[in-house]
Amino acid sequence: MSKEFGTPFGVTKHGEEVREVTLDNGVLAAKVITFGGALRALTVPGKAGPVDVVLGYDSLAQYETEGGYLGALVGRYANRIAKGRFALNGREYTLAVNDGPNHLHGGDVGYSHRVWTVEEAAPERVVLTLDSPDGEEGYPGHLQVKVTYALEGDILSIRYEASSGQDTLCSLTNHSYFNLSGQGSGDVLDQEIQLFCSSYTPADETSIPFGTVEPVEGTPMDLRQPVPIGAHINEPFQQLLWGRGYDHNFVVDGQPGEMRPAAMARSRVSGVVMEVETDCPGIQFYTGNFLEEGRKGKDGAVYGHRHGFCLETQHFPDAPNQPGFPSAVLKAGERYVQTTCFRFSLLEG
Repeated sequence: MSKEFGTPFGVTKHGEEVREVTLDNGVLAAKVITFGGALRALTVPGKAGPVDVVLGYDSLAQYETEGGYLGALVGRYANRIAKGRFALNGREYTLAVNDGPNHLHGGDVGYSHRVWTVEEAAPERVVLTLDSPDGEEGYPGHLQVKVTYALEGDILSIRYEASSGQDTLCSLTNHSYFNLSGQGSGDVLDQEIQLFCSSYTPADETSIPFGTVEPVEGTPMDLRQPVPIGAHINEPFQQLLWGRGYDHNFVVDGQPGEMRPAAMARSRVSGVVMEVETDCPGIQFYTGNFLEEGRKGKDGAVYGHRHGFCLETQHFPDAPNQPGFPSAVLKAGERYVQTTCFRFSLLEG
């Protein structure tokens, strides 16, 4: 029996205890729950005092029943796989279809709805592990997963590790919704975004990429310079119409596998600046287009349409079915290692 870390956060409908671990390094503070490994709170310095910049819930029941993956770790495959099918080593695999005609974020019970184990906890870091058996949600291979949240000065880092006894797919990410003016402060349309991405993967009306990589230049997808999130979001551009806003995979400039800038966001209201670095090939920029009005959040907040944005570092959507995309196959005996860092600072002046 492993040592119990953190404090109780409730019991799932299946009778599993969920705990919450608090991290604090004097600059940043975070709360992580073992249900879905979700980042429930992230408090950073603002110009008028500390600001909690991620959306979340007060109760376990909401994490179990509400959609949206707020703060969760998602896998075994983040994002979508067309029609819930892929082939690997000459064999066809069938997955749950849980997002229109497609498979999304690991299926009916993805890692976002599993209870993770706290392997290690300290004031500034927590290590979570998950055992994903062969055949879970249709995926081949017994996958062993480890995720480390760590506070290092003004950085929150998330390190993902995994290994499998047989070839499988693996693409893990965190699905936090950020609102840099403070969770519960309303929509994020006046907050500014910059993506260090010269191209993106256009998708069809079900958000499955066509398999092409297109330049952002000359389109509303060109976010290479800081611009308010709402500046172009309602333009009559087919990609934005199909996505009901931004919900697209952007190709991070530079070499996959190397840490490099992926995004910057900032709020002039709170003064909070967030810089994102990753070694992933892609980043999904999602503007909370499907957050319905009146959703009850934590600390009395009420969320609604576009009240948060996501920056999900990842492999490309539907990569298993797109030979031109970077491979998301994890070979037997090899290690999946991925790191994303969120650095926080204050606007000058």
